Amino acid sequence: MANNSNSINMQFSKFSNHFNANSGILQLMNDLGEAVNPDVEWQMLGGGNPASIPHMEAIFREEMMHFMNEPREFESMIGNYDSPQGSHRLIDALVNLFNNMFESHVDSRENRSSLINPGNIAITNGSQASFSILFNLFAGEFPGGRKKKILLPMAPEYIGYNDVGLGEDPLFISNKPIIEHQTDDSLFYKYRVDFDSLNISDSIGAICVSRPTNPTGNVITDNELSKLSGIAQKTGIPLILDGAYGLPFPNIIFSDAKPVWNENTILCLSLSKLGLPGVRTGIVVAHEKVIEKLTGANAIYNLSPGRFGPALVTRLVENQELIPLCKKVIKLYYKEKSIHAISLIRQSMNGLPVQVHLSEGAIFLWLWFKDLPISSETLYQRLKKRGVMVISGHHFFPGLIEDWKHMHQCIRVSYAADNIQLEKGIEIIAKEVRRAYHSG
Repeated sequence: MANNSNSINMQFSKFSNHFNANSGILQLMNDLGEAVNPDVEWQMLGGGNPASIPHMEAIFREEMMHFMNEPREFESMIGNYDSPQGSHRLIDALVNLFNNMFESHVDSRENRSSLINPGNIAITNGSQASFSILFNLFAGEFPGGRKKKILLPMAPEYIGYNDVGLGEDPLFISNKPIIEHQTDDSLFYKYRVDFDSLNISDSIGAICVSRPTNPTGNVITDNELSKLSGIAQKTGIPLILDGAYGLPFPNIIFSDAKPVWNENTILCLSLSKLGLPGVRTGIVVAHEKVIEKLTGANAIYNLSPGRFGPALVTRLVENQELIPLCKKVIKLYYKEKSIHAISLIRQSMNGLPVQVHLSEGAIFLWLWFKDLPISSETLYQRLKKRGVMVISGHHFFPGLIEDWKHMHQCIRVSYAADNIQLEKGIEIIAKEVRRAYHSG
């Protein structure tokens, strides 16, 4: 006789509350799954999936064929664990790459080789895994009952940060930005860090900022980053720098920006936006004590990081091919896509009270509909019924205590989709927004 699942009374721990159905990242990933349905013509402008770039796909296919054809390379890749720290060959290659890129930040050439060593790098199973560990290392409950949080100096920030805390208390506290309207083009505005409002008390365990920022495409300036780094060092807390879209790779940055690292900075990178989201490979560059903790977490939660991602990129790093590919292929591809998407918005949303955050990087446009008579969540639901996936802006404000009306007037739109989807999707967004302003 079959069991009636409705009669089973399962009791879950408080830990289970972290995996609730209201999670923004869960909604985003479920939307990605729905878009696979061949019976619906989806315009997929919501997820963080990178674009299909034929040149990069050909490069990765070539790398795949290389270790498929080398004796025992494929068998070793699928048949052996790496160390909990990750692929030593990739780590050694990254040491050389990073020391060459960051050499301008070292006082003397004699010290250059010791800026970053293999003990400063760990491989993880993707950026989300990196942040899940790092945030809980520096926030939560400390010995003696003290509680600390991660400071996000400027919201909006990445949707995936929201639900990684293992404790019951919120893990983040964030600040509203300064909104700077661009005088040369009224379509655009830019968020800037409001340094006057930053409160770095002893309840802050770390500062975290993404560069460029998902969802807005904002790139904090070198000066802003330097000030944040100085604040972190002065107060004795680390600065976590999310470079999943940034420097030194994949370099989807359209403004002037320099790669930065020091021992008080925890730099988080990813292979996803190179075009490899499926391999789930993250890279963390940090002080050796942080790497030791990450390595321990890798061993406990995963035994070791996956080997497939490192296998696809190691030779590209060793042969100094990766950085030129990022600059000449990936960066230019997304810059052209961004320009095209903005031209579509100008055309289809002419006359609407819309502004777009200055597109300085990443793969998204952040649209602000001033005094929108419906919430961005309602707009998301309406668009979904019409086969267009976006993300409601309110998900991107972790740790903001104030219920700021601006956060309910914004949506994130990915321009990584093919141009046909992009054109159809933006046209439908424009029609739904016009309807909202006209009749609510």
